[in-house]
Amino acid sequence: MQLKDKLAVITAAASGMGRAAVELFSKEGARVAAIDLNEKGLADLKAEMKAKGYDIVTVAADLSTESGARDSLNEAAKQLGGLDILWAHAGIPGPAGIEGVDMAAFHKSMAINVDAAVIGAGEAIRYMRKRGGGSVIFTASISGLVGSMWSPLYSVAKFGIVGLTKSLCQTFAPDNVRVNAICPGLTDTPMAFEFTSRKGDPEEAARNREAMINAVPLRRMATPMDMAQAALWLASDASSYVTGVALPVDGGFTAK
Repeated sequence: MQLKDKLAVITAAASGMGRAAVELFSKEGARVAAIDLNEKGLADLKAEMKAKGYDIVTVAADLSTESGARDSLNEAAKQLGGLDILWAHAGIPGPAGIEGVDMAAFHKSMAINVDAAVIGAGEAIRYMRKRGGGSVIFTASISGLVGSMWSPLYSVAKFGIVGLTKSLCQTFAPDNVRVNAICPGLTDTPMAFEFTSRKGDPEEAARNREAMINAVPLRRMATPMDMAQAALWLASDASSYVTGVALPVDGGFTAK
């Protein structure tokens, strides 16, 4: 097992990529704490994992607030008895364009996409030092590698996460803590609809989704498990010399 006896926290874990990682990390031997705003989703996840023989910790929290981001990480680490792995995965699309932008909505998106990652990493490092090292993984995006015409403000956040990754990998290196980011392409999760139709139009979403798939060399959307597998590699000793990387998991989209 690749994560035997490791202690892992995953945020935004009640659905999509985070949920896939909770199961995968558990299968690979980790004790996992799942953090999410969705209390029912967490309860369902805990029950599902228990039925499969995995005892996970769940913590409900609003990561758009400083106290929610800070307290949830500490509560999760406390219940686990330490921390080796943090996948700071929480994120939302936020406002689409900048003309007449709703700044309250923009600030909320930055709080979840950036602030929660900063706070989580800042809290996690104390626990990882005590364990002799660890792995911090952020979720960035292909929109953090190339500008997004549909979501320029999302690109603001995700370029920031890539910069944070490249800085913290140096800051945390003396503590034997690696810091990397996953940059997903279009992935089959509920958020995909929000990105492909900023107006909530199903027909527009279908057209844009088809266009994006046609632009991907592998000619398909990613699955949540594709991202969970990438996170597993970055969390495990298999990537022990990998730090400061913003890893595209995008079917070749950004290679063109």
